[in-house]
Amino acid sequence: MSGRNYDASTTQRRTMQPQRRFGAGEVPACLVVLQGQRLGQRINLGENPLVIGRAPEADFQIVERSVSRAHCRITREPAGYRIKDLDSTNKTFLNDQPIIEAELKDGDHISVGSCVLKFMDRSSVEARYHEELYQLATADPLTDLYNRRQFLEMMDREIVRAMNHKRPLALLIIDLDHFKAINDEYGHPNGDIVLKKVALALRGHAREDFIVARIGGEEFALVLPEHELARAVTFANSLRLALSELEFNLDNEVKRITISVGVAEWQAGMTSTGDFMRAADAQLYRAKQSGRNQVCSALA
Repeated sequence: MSGRNYDASTTQRRTMQPQRRFGAGEVPACLVVLQGQRLGQRINLGENPLVIGRAPEADFQIVERSVSRAHCRITREPAGYRIKDLDSTNKTFLNDQPIIEAELKDGDHISVGSCVLKFMDRSSVEARYHEELYQLATADPLTDLYNRRQFLEMMDREIVRAMNHKRPLALLIIDLDHFKAINDEYGHPNGDIVLKKVALALRGHAREDFIVARIGGEEFALVLPEHELARAVTFANSLRLALSELEFNLDNEVKRITISVGVAEWQAGMTSTGDFMRAADAQLYRAKQSGRNQVCSALA
């Protein structure tokens, strides 16, 4: 990939941003997969270049022999977006025509191997419609964090990245202690206020490349790239202390909450996201059985 201005340090982070909704005036330009792997997936385009290719480091990976490791690159320019073929073996096609470099226009079809992507610019009504569909499919409607389904899909991609590059990866599963009592005593609307404020605090404490999600009623989860177990436990404890200081005004009463956290690190013997989740969940169970308001891991 030499000579292609390809910066691997920026890869695999575009979809890892903390979840947020776009207003009607700030819908991002995007690509939507019309044919091939990940059918229906949307890839937001921002200020950073996006590399499409077969390599694990590609921003959008297409695992096909006919696709070059770094096949093409899309960049943002003042007038819009441009696509450039990166000396690929089988060429990049725009609206069925091979290109070296071209400006992208709303509705253009990009073909890379057997994958067909549709470009939608910021002003597209269709892009705004697709944004709403995307939010419905990927976001928890109450907290605006990623939902469980999207979380598992994104975690799976992070596992692949960690294995390919032999990098550490940690998982936190968080449970709000005695949350049922809040719902029972103050009602579900007040319970929702607690969940939303906790979600906001989690997002505020998370690094940009963390994946933050609500995976159940009062359960949250975070994936921490580049974190070995000890470092993840340190972060989990700082998070536990920060959340214990939050104040909630419920029916004119000030309440505080505590959390229990289970932490696991991806290990060589694991084979699936299910293994990873079960390891963290087992530590969460230990934390709750040991009195709650604590962090448990294989370290302690």
